[in-house]
Amino acid sequence: MDILALTLDELGAFFTAEFGKGMFHASALYREIYKAGNRDILNIPEFAASPAFAEKLEKRLILAPGQVLSTFREKNLVKFITGLSDGLKIESVLIPMAGRNTLCVSSQAGCRMGCRFCETGRAGLKRNLSVSEIVGQVFNARFVLGEKIRNIVFMGMGEPFDNFDPVIAAIRIMTEQKGFDIALRHITVSTAGLVRGIDALGRLNMKGLRLAVSVNSADDATRSFLMPVNRAHSLQTLKTALQNFPLTRRGCFLFEYILIKGLNDSETDAIKLAEYIHPLPVRLNLIPLNAVAGFNYESPCDDDMQNFAESLAGQGVFVVKRWSKGRSVSAGCGQLGLEC
Repeated sequence: MDILALTLDELGAFFTAEFGKGMFHASALYREIYKAGNRDILNIPEFAASPAFAEKLEKRLILAPGQVLSTFREKNLVKFITGLSDGLKIESVLIPMAGRNTLCVSSQAGCRMGCRFCETGRAGLKRNLSVSEIVGQVFNARFVLGEKIRNIVFMGMGEPFDNFDPVIAAIRIMTEQKGFDIALRHITVSTAGLVRGIDALGRLNMKGLRLAVSVNSADDATRSFLMPVNRAHSLQTLKTALQNFPLTRRGCFLFEYILIKGLNDSETDAIKLAEYIHPLPVRLNLIPLNAVAGFNYESPCDDDMQNFAESLAGQGVFVVKRWSKGRSVSAGCGQLGLEC
C-alpha cells in the first residue's frame, strides 16, 4: 500500500477491502502521515486497541517519497535533489514569496518537449514520475526540510500534461483537507502548450486550479524554433483551446514569456504578443533568459525588460516582471536538470 499515492477515500476503501476496517482508522493514519510525517503506526492512539491490525498494516505500508540527496541554497531559496528508487534524480525548488513558500515540483524525470532554452528539455525524457514521486516532493519539503508549503507550481522538470493522470491524481491528494490541505486555487499547472492536456483539464472542471502557458513568442516561426511543440500545436490552435477553457468568472490564465535578447524582445514582438493575448484574460510573467549550455543567446538588460513590459502595459496587458532567483544554484527558470 503506497500511501502517498492514495486519497483518503481510496485509503478507506483499501482498509475496508483488506482489513475490514473503515474511515476511522484510515483518517488517523492519513493525519499522522500527511500532517505530522509520522509512520510509527504502533504509537498512533487510534491503533492502540488493535495492535495486531497495526502490525499487519505496518508490513503493508509503503512510504517512499524518495531520498533527499542534497540541497543548494541561495538566500532563502532552496533547490533539493531527490533520488528515486531506480537511481534517477529529480529537482524541486522551494521559493520564498512574501511570507509564504511556493514549491516548484517536477512531474517527469527529464522532458521530451525539447525547448531550446530549457536544460531539462535538452536532457530528454527518462520517464514519467509516479503519483507518490510527485506527492513525495511535498512530503520531503515539509518533513525533511521542515518548511511550510502554501503554493504548488508544476513548473519543475517535465511537461505536466505529458504525464496527465498521475499529475491530476497527485493534485487530488495534495488538496485533501485531512492531508496536506493545499487549496486548489494555490496550485498552478504549467504547460508548454499541449492542447490535448488543456482540453482534458477543462473537461475535469477543477474550479480554482490555475493554468499557466509558456508562450515565449507570438510568431509561429520563432515559437517553433524555441519550442518544437508549436509545430504540432500552433499558436492559433493553442488560443482556441484557451478560449474554450472553462475559467471561473474572475479567473485568468498565466502566460510565461522568457525574454531573449535579439530574438523575441523587439517592439514588434510586443505588439504581436498583445494582439495574440486579446481578448483572453491573461496575467503575463515576463522572465529574463537564464543561461543554458548550447543556447547561444543573451539575457536582456534591465532597461530592455522595462521597455518590453511598458510596451505591453500600454496595450492593455497585465505584466509582472519576474527577476530571476536561484541562478547561482541553477534553480532559475529553464535551469533544472544540471545536477541530475
